[in-house]
Amino acid sequence: MKTNSITDVMTKNVVCITPNQDLLDVKHIYEKKEFHHHIPVVESDKLIGMVSLLDFMYHISGAGLADDNDVYKKLKVKDIMTTNPFCMSSEVTVEDVANVLTQGNYHAVPILENDKIVGIVSTADIIKYFLKEA
Repeated sequence: MKTNSITDVMTKNVVCITPNQDLLDVKHIYEKKEFHHHIPVVESDKLIGMVSLLDFMYHISGAGLADDNDVYKKLKVKDIMTTNPFCMSSEVTVEDVANVLTQGNYHAVPILENDKIVGIVSTADIIKYFLKEA
């Protein structure tokens, strides 16, 4: 099998959030169709955290779908994000990322170039890639 750069597979137009945004903003992102389950958190163009769908769901437990629930405005992204997220360089291969994801510790990997986020790759992206190659 040929070795391809992760840039061939990653989602390039990454939706990011900042640590001081309300959870309502996160809710609206997750409501979009076919959205990755992980949202990178950036500050001054640097990756400082990640919010997973599980992080979000845990913290809004029982809030419901209405935008007017207090939890959506009371909590900020910084209150629920995972800090110091694992990331990889844009120089890695698809196989490199696949090996990391198969270990089960992560379900998405932000891809950085010169310390700036240029993409994100999920387990689903890797599966789609290998199915297309098969």
